[in-house]
Amino acid sequence: MLAFIQELQRRTPLGWLQLSHHKSRLLVALSGIAFADVLMFMQLGFQNALYDSNTRLNRAVLADIILISPQSRNMQNMATFSRRRLLQAADVPGVKSTEAMYIGLVTWKNPQTRRKTSVQAIGFNPEQSALDIPDVNNQLDKIKLPDTFIFDRGARGDYQEVFQQIDAGRTVTTEVDKRTISISGVFKLGASFGADGTLISSDANFLRLFPRRLPGSINLGLINVKPGYEAEQVAAALKSYLQYADVKVLTRAEYVKMEEDYWKKESPIGFIFSLGVSMGFMVGVIIVYQVLSTDVNAHIKEYATFKAMGYGNSYLLGVIFEEAIILATLGFIPGFIVPLGLYQLAANATNLPIYMTAVRALVVLLLTIIMCGLSGAIATRKLQSADPADMF
Repeated sequence: MLAFIQELQRRTPLGWLQLSHHKSRLLVALSGIAFADVLMFMQLGFQNALYDSNTRLNRAVLADIILISPQSRNMQNMATFSRRRLLQAADVPGVKSTEAMYIGLVTWKNPQTRRKTSVQAIGFNPEQSALDIPDVNNQLDKIKLPDTFIFDRGARGDYQEVFQQIDAGRTVTTEVDKRTISISGVFKLGASFGADGTLISSDANFLRLFPRRLPGSINLGLINVKPGYEAEQVAAALKSYLQYADVKVLTRAEYVKMEEDYWKKESPIGFIFSLGVSMGFMVGVIIVYQVLSTDVNAHIKEYATFKAMGYGNSYLLGVIFEEAIILATLGFIPGFIVPLGLYQLAANATNLPIYMTAVRALVVLLLTIIMCGLSGAIATRKLQSADPADMF
């Protein structure tokens, strides 16, 4: 190892010398790589926000096992099934409790701007906690009152005056599908790609917003297991016992994965973000290839001279790959810094969870190195065929 380090110290940094000799060309190359990195970072950030924001409600549900309709696609497209399935599930050994949850999209008037927008409404039995959100569980008494709801402080839109009034202890009124409701509290969940915000109340208040909905038609069945029982074992027993066409049994992990898979595989948005990452990668490959190819063409006689002096292809290829690694490293630095500000800007504008992660930074760095290495491999094809006899 020591001998290898000493060899590196004695080696002339030919790749760096060639890059730094043409500073304008180097600056253009680094700008192109940084742009490709920014594009990949932003697409990956939006993609993560897509999955994170749309699974927050799934992850907040207080249940070990969840019953849904097989026709349900995601949280904004939840079909209903019979409440009788919960009563039947209670007979399965290991089941501690069962609760129903109602979910639906409603159009309401923003209490501040009076503009109509879509929000997600959730209703459940206020005698039991159904969500792992402390602000919700501390206000269960409020949502027992007729036509009283609590609203998402992380909703997308202009609600500053509304939140100020509620924080001051005042109740705000608005309309949902021509029905007047009161907002007496707030909690924090956050907007998603599917809904601008969330309204939460009792099951009775929810059904008042959906007069055609039968109380026996529910969207989610929340099942908790007794201590000493494994959720996977109880779920297997429920699948065997509830062999009906209108119900599907999921563990908590499967329930979250169902939502994520919808946005990954069935929604065009997930594909578009993945395509954006690929496009950023290809842009970087083309830019770095142009820089390295130009360098090879400009110094082809010098490389041929090295060959005549006895240097093999491996040494010359090493010079090109040295340039590729230098470009990847230097280009990544601004490509990493710029998205930090863009993430904050996008998060403030959309109320989506867009932030930098160490894993994403490592992934983009690896993609940058692969991108520059691939460009170097393409650019060296002409170098390998260079014949000193043809150059002079």
